[in-house]
Amino acid sequence: MNRRAVKSLAAVLLLGAAVGVGLTRAQDDKYAKLRAIKTPDVSGSWTGDWGMYSPPPKSGEVPAGLKKMMYPEACKQMDCSVEKLADGKFQATFQGECGRPYKYTIKMLGRPAGGSVMFQGSADLGEKDGGVFDWIGRANDKEFVGFFTSMAYTGTFRLARK
Repeated sequence: MNRRAVKSLAAVLLLGAAVGVGLTRAQDDKYAKLRAIKTPDVSGSWTGDWGMYSPPPKSGEVPAGLKKMMYPEACKQMDCSVEKLADGKFQATFQGECGRPYKYTIKMLGRPAGGSVMFQGSADLGEKDGGVFDWIGRANDKEFVGFFTSMAYTGTFRLARK
């Protein structure tokens, strides 16, 4: 290889390294901004309501009446207490009344996502209460919303700080 080719190759490699460093700095800046978003403390008392989920009508279908789609007839009051455990685990105790008093304590995994905590959990509430339920949800400083489903039931909840 002649000297001119070696110099050209060296210049290309230096330019590539400089561009690579620039991209790395830009990526680092992006991730530094994401890390700077504080994960909220979602522990504490929450209150709100829950209801059975009713999907919106399919295109062309006429809904039965003018009821709210997400919370048809049965929208019930619910309280919740969230406690942070170790290693991204949380314990949520949901309680209220639905024909009779109920109180369920669910262990959930939580992971930070921007300014929120994303939750997921599963628990067997027993045969008379619907069996195994799965939960997913999102909580931030002001709101804790979620979706639950089991073999027989599907619903949503929306809670705010007490």
